[in-house]
Amino acid sequence: MCRHLQKNIICIIPARGGSKGIPGKNIMDFCGKPLLAWSILQARQAKAVNAVYVTSDDNAILRVAEEFGATPIRRPDELSTDTATSEATLLHAIDYIEKETATNIDVVLFLQATSPLRESADIDGAVQKMIDENADSLFSSARLEDFFIWQETEEGLKSLNFDFARRLRRQDVKPQYVENGSIYLFKPHVLRTTNNRLGGCIATYEMDFWKTWEIDSREDKALCEWYFMNRLTKRFMNLSPSAIDLIVYDFDGVMTDNRVLTLPDGTEAVFANRADGWGIGQLRKAGFRQIILSTETNSVVSARAKKLQIEVLQGRDDKARDLSNYCQSQGIDLANVLYVGNDVNDLDVMRLVGYPVAPADAHPKVLAIARHVTKARGGEGVIKEISEILLSDVGN
Repeated sequence: MCRHLQKNIICIIPARGGSKGIPGKNIMDFCGKPLLAWSILQARQAKAVNAVYVTSDDNAILRVAEEFGATPIRRPDELSTDTATSEATLLHAIDYIEKETATNIDVVLFLQATSPLRESADIDGAVQKMIDENADSLFSSARLEDFFIWQETEEGLKSLNFDFARRLRRQDVKPQYVENGSIYLFKPHVLRTTNNRLGGCIATYEMDFWKTWEIDSREDKALCEWYFMNRLTKRFMNLSPSAIDLIVYDFDGVMTDNRVLTLPDGTEAVFANRADGWGIGQLRKAGFRQIILSTETNSVVSARAKKLQIEVLQGRDDKARDLSNYCQSQGIDLANVLYVGNDVNDLDVMRLVGYPVAPADAHPKVLAIARHVTKARGGEGVIKEISEILLSDVGN
């Protein structure tokens, strides 16, 4: 009989430095962030995961891991070769974590950085499937339809997953699944006793077939980027409001159209959109925490923030550092922060947060890494549009 799943779920992401196919693959740019960062953020945004660890032999990879909120584990040299197995690396990480934290791990979530086509909802769904089936281990999969495999043998070609001599109708073929390599869950005792990530009572969590693609070549990268940008980044519209602990707004170019009116006496003025004020008020009533983060110190920003009854952080020359410090002091996970920015000085902070959002007229580099781009341009109701998306989800 399979044991019941416990609560302490730890994510481990192995990421070796050496890559012959694509040098530096694990931290190459992928849709605006290092490839590894997406797996870290997906795990951190999953409700079921307690902590995220990255095990690597590479200093640059470990720095990226820490930057995006994972705990780095230095992998021994003997586990950093081409012949070292994932199982040996996972076992070393489990031993390290249990020793350092003085706690027992109930379930390990094993993610591969080269499989970015997943969502935090997939992780939570896989965990729930493991609970429902009282499983000891689980792999994510995709259903194979009209997928018939042949193999060359000494006797000639042989059909493997079907009998070509008794070809069935499509509706009569029993479901077949491919292990897609995206998500693995297992109890540590499975790995310790079998030296395998799968064992005991095994379950599977089915994902869309397009999420099966992983990155082993530059051609794979282009394909995965297309799916990521067109299938995943656009799913902001279905974002659960419970995933957001803080909304942060840049001022110029978000709340304004990025123009300034200078009067003869040197006084500056800007045009702000009343609809954004309404949106901020509605978000506040719904319980969303909001702040303005601005590089300049400007009385116009202070006055607008006072009018909107919203906290403002001004004169911040390093937005990424300052927002990180603010969130740390408030106990807020950057993975659960939505940031709205429009210009190049927003790039570093947008790479850190879980939900980077840009107005339609933002700088091209900002548009490239935004998880969602509003239909509105800066100063034309960007925040109102965001509020309508989030409050619509609240109503549902």
